[in-house]
Amino acid sequence: MSTAELTGSIPHDHHEGSYLEGPAGFWSRIWQWATTVDHKKIGVMYLFAVLFMFFLGGVAALAVRLELLDPVRMSTNAAGEAIQTGHILQSILGATEMSGNEIYNRAFTLHGAIMVFMFIVPSVPASLGNFFLPIMLGAKDVAFPRLNLLSWYIYVFGSIFGVASILMGGVDTGWTFYTPYSLTTDADHWRVVLMVSAAFILGFSSILTGMNFIVTVHKLRAPGMGWFDMPLFIWAIYATSIIQVLATPVIGITLLLLIFERVMKIGIFDPAMGGDPVLYQHFFWFYSHPVVYVMILPAMGIISEMLAVHCRKHIFGYRAIAFSSLGIAAVSFLVWGHHMFTAMGELAAMLFSALTFLVAIPTAIKVFNWIATLYKGSIAINTPMCYTLAFLFLFSIGGLTGLPLGALATDLHLHDSYFVVAHFHYVMMGGTVIAFVGGIHHWWPKMFGRMYNETWGIIGCAIVFIGFNVTFFTQFILGTQGMPRRYANYVDEFQTLHIISTVGSWLLLIGFVIHFFNFVHSLIAGPKAPPNPWGGLTLEWEAESPPIEHNFHHEPIVKHGPYDYDTVVPPHCDPKDYPIHAPAPRH
Repeated sequence: MSTAELTGSIPHDHHEGSYLEGPAGFWSRIWQWATTVDHKKIGVMYLFAVLFMFFLGGVAALAVRLELLDPVRMSTNAAGEAIQTGHILQSILGATEMSGNEIYNRAFTLHGAIMVFMFIVPSVPASLGNFFLPIMLGAKDVAFPRLNLLSWYIYVFGSIFGVASILMGGVDTGWTFYTPYSLTTDADHWRVVLMVSAAFILGFSSILTGMNFIVTVHKLRAPGMGWFDMPLFIWAIYATSIIQVLATPVIGITLLLLIFERVMKIGIFDPAMGGDPVLYQHFFWFYSHPVVYVMILPAMGIISEMLAVHCRKHIFGYRAIAFSSLGIAAVSFLVWGHHMFTAMGELAAMLFSALTFLVAIPTAIKVFNWIATLYKGSIAINTPMCYTLAFLFLFSIGGLTGLPLGALATDLHLHDSYFVVAHFHYVMMGGTVIAFVGGIHHWWPKMFGRMYNETWGIIGCAIVFIGFNVTFFTQFILGTQGMPRRYANYVDEFQTLHIISTVGSWLLLIGFVIHFFNFVHSLIAGPKAPPNPWGGLTLEWEAESPPIEHNFHHEPIVKHGPYDYDTVVPPHCDPKDYPIHAPAPRH
C-alpha cells in the first residue's frame, strides 16, 4: 500500500528543492537565512544558538566543579595575615583583584542564568518544536511566520544583553536574582541590570513562540487530523505553550520592578526602603515553577515519539498521556510555594506541600504508560532508544527524590543542601537535556538529510549516562550529610565526594564532545538519509529528508493514527518488514 493511498493525498509531478538549498554566494545565503520566515530555518538557527548557550553554560559548570575540587581555604602568612589558598579558578584566571568567593559566585550565577533562561527554556520548543510542529500537523508553516522570525531576533537580542553582562565582569547574585542581595550587590550595578534585562527580553520570545504554536495547533491541522490524532509531541508543545503565555508575563513584570528598584531606588522588594523580599520570591516562583514544566513537558513529548517509533508499537494509553500533559500544566500554577517552605507560615506550607504531591499523579501516568509501551515491543537498540531508556531511569530518580523535598518534615533539613542540586539536575538534565539530545539524534536525518555513525552515538550516550550519574548521584549523598549548596568552601570530610563529582563532569564533557564530532562528520561525510529511516508513522516521515521549503509536495490527508503500527505500514518502508495481515486505515 503506497503512502498516497494511506494518507489520501495526491502527489504532484513538480520538483521543489530542500529548504537547505539557497542562492549562490555566501552573503546572498546569509541574507536569505537572516530574513527567512521558513519555520525550519528558524528552528535550525534556534538549535545552533541554544547549543552554543549550552556550551557557555557548560564551561561555567565545569569551572564550578573545578573550583570545588580544591575549594577556598583560609590560612595565615608569615605576618599573621589571613589569606585565601587553594583557589584553582583564581590561579587560572589570574584574577587577583577578586576574592575566590567572588569568582565562584560569578561562575555559579553564569551557569544558572545561561542554562535556565538562554538554553533549557527555549531548547526543545524553539528548535525541535519550531522545525517539526508544522510538519507533524501537515501544515506549510506556523500560523504567524513573521512573528516567528521576530521571536528569534528577540531571543538573539536578549542573549546579547546576557553576554554583555558577562563581558563586563559578570554578576554574583545567583540565577534567581533574590532580593535584597540583587539590589545591593556589585558597585557596578549595570551588570546586574543587563543580566536581569536579558531574562526580561527573553520572556517576550517565549510568549510569542507560545502564542504562535497555540494558534497553529488550533487552525492548521491537516484534513482528517482531529485532536486525538495529533502526535503526543504536539500535545506536549501545546501544553507548554499555554504555560509560556500565562506564566511568563509574571516574571517579566517582576524583573522590570527589580530593575526600577535598582536604578531608581524605589522601595518594592528592599526592606531598607519599605519593600518586602518575600514578595519577590512569590512572584519569581509563580513563574519559575511552571517554567520547570516548560522545560520538561516538551522532553516528555520527545520520549513518547521515540518510544513508539523505536518500539514499533502503539503507545500505551494515548489519551491518558495527552491529558496528563494538560494536567501537569494546570497543577504547575498551584505549587510554587514549595520553593518557600522556610519563608512562610505553617498553614501555607502545609497546603503547598499537599498540592505539590498532585504533580506526581500525571507524571506517574506518563512513566507507567511508557514502561507499558516497552512491554513486548520490537525494541531497536540505537542511539535514540538508548537515550529514551536513560531518560526513564534518570527522570524516575529525579521524580522520586522530589518527594522528600515536597514533604515538610524532610524538606526543612534538605532545603539548602546539595540534595536539591542533585534532584534539580536529575529532572532538568537527566530529563530535559537527555531527551533533547535523544530527540536531536532521532530527527537529525530528517533535519539535515544525513545519517550519523550509530556506534559512536551509542558510545557517546553510554559515557554521558555514566558521567551524569557519577556527577550528580554523589551530590545526593553530600546533601544528606549536610553539604550546603552555593558554597565555595566546605569541611574536609566532603572533599572525596566532590572529587568524584568533578571527575564525573569530565566524563560528561567527553560524551558530549563525541556527539559533537559525530554530528560534524555526519554533515561532511555521512550517508544520505532515507525519508523514513526509523519507520515512523507521523507526518514528518512522509516528507523528504531534508524537507522541501513547503514541507510537502501535496496536502496530506490523515486517515490513520500516529501510532497505528498494528494496522498500517509506515511510509517509505518495505511492507515485507511489517507483516500486517490487513491494513485498516481509520476513517
